[in-house]
Amino acid sequence: MAMSVGGAGSDEKPLSDINTTPLVDVMLVLLIIFLIAVPVVVQSVELQLPKVEFEPTTTKPENVSLSIRGTGSECQVYWNLTPVSSGELRERAVKKLEDEVARQGGPNAPGVELPEVHIRGDVNTPYRCIGGTIYTMQSAGFAKVGFISEPEPGASPRL
Repeated sequence: MAMSVGGAGSDEKPLSDINTTPLVDVMLVLLIIFLIAVPVVVQSVELQLPKVEFEPTTTKPENVSLSIRGTGSECQVYWNLTPVSSGELRERAVKKLEDEVARQGGPNAPGVELPEVHIRGDVNTPYRCIGGTIYTMQSAGFAKVGFISEPEPGASPRL
């Protein structure tokens, strides 16, 4: 490797510029790799996701209102304002459903409308608490389980 240090009568300075050719070569190789790899990584299944809209809840006296709160390893479920354990929740749910079906004329009566379950869950509640409550209510026979949420400010209801 030769370097010019200037000879007699020459005002040239030594060359000290960095050779950027290897850097450009590496960057081009990385660009090509990412151009090939990104479409492979970004692949996803085509889905039509549901649009969330605010729908006012129609409260019926036969519907069940549950509130769920969870802290750490403990889940607290409230039937209206009464705290219940998971076993007691299932018993109450089965009894409520049986009473409602009997009130409407029995399981074979025309036009039997089953009550719904409305769940209010604290935002910090672990999913296992809410999931366990949904499972308990569905295993008791409730077909419709819905969630009560707080709409965004300024959202207009869908009628």
